[in-house]
Amino acid sequence: MIILTAAMVTAGFFPVQSQVVEDFKPASSNQPGKAYPMVNSEGRVRAQIMAPDANYVKLDIGGVKYDLVKDESGLWTGESAPQDVGFHYYQLNIDGASVPDPGSMVYFGACRWGSGIEVPSDDQDIFALKNVPHGHVHEIFFPSASTNVSRRAFVYTPPGYTKELSNKYPVLYLQHGYCENEFSWPTQGYANLIMDNLIAGGKAKPFIIVMTYGMTNDVAMGGLRNFDIKPFQTVLTEELIPYIDSNFRTLANQENRAMAGLSMGAFETRLVTLNKPDVFSYYGLFSGGVYNADDLKEHKNLKLVFMSSGSKERPDGVRNAAAALQAAGINAVSYVSEGTAHEFHTWRRSLHQMAQMLFR
Repeated sequence: MIILTAAMVTAGFFPVQSQVVEDFKPASSNQPGKAYPMVNSEGRVRAQIMAPDANYVKLDIGGVKYDLVKDESGLWTGESAPQDVGFHYYQLNIDGASVPDPGSMVYFGACRWGSGIEVPSDDQDIFALKNVPHGHVHEIFFPSASTNVSRRAFVYTPPGYTKELSNKYPVLYLQHGYCENEFSWPTQGYANLIMDNLIAGGKAKPFIIVMTYGMTNDVAMGGLRNFDIKPFQTVLTEELIPYIDSNFRTLANQENRAMAGLSMGAFETRLVTLNKPDVFSYYGLFSGGVYNADDLKEHKNLKLVFMSSGSKERPDGVRNAAAALQAAGINAVSYVSEGTAHEFHTWRRSLHQMAQMLFR
C-alpha cells in the first residue's frame, strides 16, 4: 500500500540477459531534445550520463540497481532488466549519491522531485494528447484555518466549462499516494487527458476533478496504523469542498460527489467515506484496501463502490470484496489491470474505468 515500493514488486524478476534487443528509442518522458534515457521493445531502460571523474554509476529503478559501464571518454551507459509497462520513478547513483537523471523530466514521487520514465504500453491511447476538445487544469490556493496555511489544489474543469456558463457539474475528489503530492494525478497520472478523451468519445459524463495534497500530518513508512485521518478529513470536508462549491459551478450535494484515491489515497478515501457517509455517493479504492458489507450498511444514497488492483498485486482481494458487496445488494465493481503492479499505469487504467461509471 506504500507508493515508494510501487515498482519494487515489478522489477528484478528478469535476469539481465546477454542478448539485449537493440531497438532502443528515447522515452516519451525525456526532456525535449534528450536522447537518453531510452526504452526498448522488451521494456528495458537504458541510461547514459557523462561523469568522467566517477568511480561507479548505477541505474536505480524498481528498487534494483544496475551497473553502468564507462567508456574512454567518461561516458557511462547501461540498462535495466525488463520493466512493466507504464510509469516508473528512478534515479542514478553516482559514487553513492542518488541524483536525478538530467535527461528526464522531473516528477514528484518516492518522496522527492526526481526522474521518471514511461515504458510504452499498448493502451497508452487512453491518455494520449489528441485533437479533441480539452478541459483546463486550474492551480488554486484555498484557505485552511485548521492548518493555518493556504493549501494548493489542482482543479480539472471539463471542455465547455468556460463557455457553457449555465451548466453545473458533479465533482470527483481524487487523491495521490504515499510520497506523492497534488502534482501527481495531473502530471504522471494524466487525469485531464484521460477525461478529455473519454468525454470526446461519449464514454464519460463531464465532471470536475479536484486533486489536493493529502498528507496534513507526517506518517513514517510502515506506520500507517498510526495515521490520523482527522486533520485531512477536516481540510477536505470542512474547507476544500465548501471552497470548491463556492468558487466553481458544482452540483453541491452528496449525489453528485465522488471520492477516490490510489494506495495511500485509497486508504484515506476509505476512512473519510466511512467517517462521513453523507458527503459522497461514489467511492473508489485503487490498490488500497476494500470495503465489506458491514462497513456500508448505514450508507444511504451509495451509488457505486469501485475497487481495483494490478494483476501483480492481490487481484483476488478486490474481486472477492466486490462479489460480497454485490451479494449484499450494493453496486460494487472490481477492476484488475493486467500485467501491472503497484504503479501508475494501474491507477490510470483504474481512473479510466471508474470515470465511465460516475454520475450516470
